[in-house]
Amino acid sequence: MTGVSRQTFELMVELVKADDQKKKKPGRRPKLIIEDQILMVIQYWREYRTYYHIGLDYGLSESAVCRIVFKIENILIKSRKFSLPGKKELWKMSSEEDLVVMDVTESPIEKPQKGQKRFFSGKQGEHTLKTQVIIHQKSSQIICLGHEKGRIHDFKLFKSSGVKFGELLKVIADKGYQGITKIHQLSEPARSWGFPP
Repeated sequence: MTGVSRQTFELMVELVKADDQKKKKPGRRPKLIIEDQILMVIQYWREYRTYYHIGLDYGLSESAVCRIVFKIENILIKSRKFSLPGKKELWKMSSEEDLVVMDVTESPIEKPQKGQKRFFSGKQGEHTLKTQVIIHQKSSQIICLGHEKGRIHDFKLFKSSGVKFGELLKVIADKGYQGITKIHQLSEPARSWGFPP
């Protein structure tokens, strides 16, 4: 339901508890135990609901949810245990057996107050943020992400992301990446590699 394995969740709990023990400040006990705080943050990442609505589920104010999300995120980022391999890893991959899959997903967002046109996705018919995901086909590990406003075309997002592939790395991409073969010769549409379009 959370998209996070028990092992990963337990590591998150361990890191947050260790950070909590460093701060020997007396004060009120938090309303939520650390495990529930982390579950709440994962729910925020997974469902992209507002702080207000998540707060209703946990009996917290909107500002309390916001503080917890920022606190947990900062602890996990500082730990460096959850970072992706990154774009440099794609350049290093040069084995003929390596194969990556690249696609874009869109997440609906609230209507922005400024620059609405840049966020409006004609494909989805609503305001979105686009995320380019590159996954190692064999291990299913996400290698890197790229983000842009909903209106941008998939191929333009690829070019602005600065991703470069190793010469022997095979890349599967859908029709949104037409023209990629001019940049990387071993790039093919999903269909020709035997994957569903």
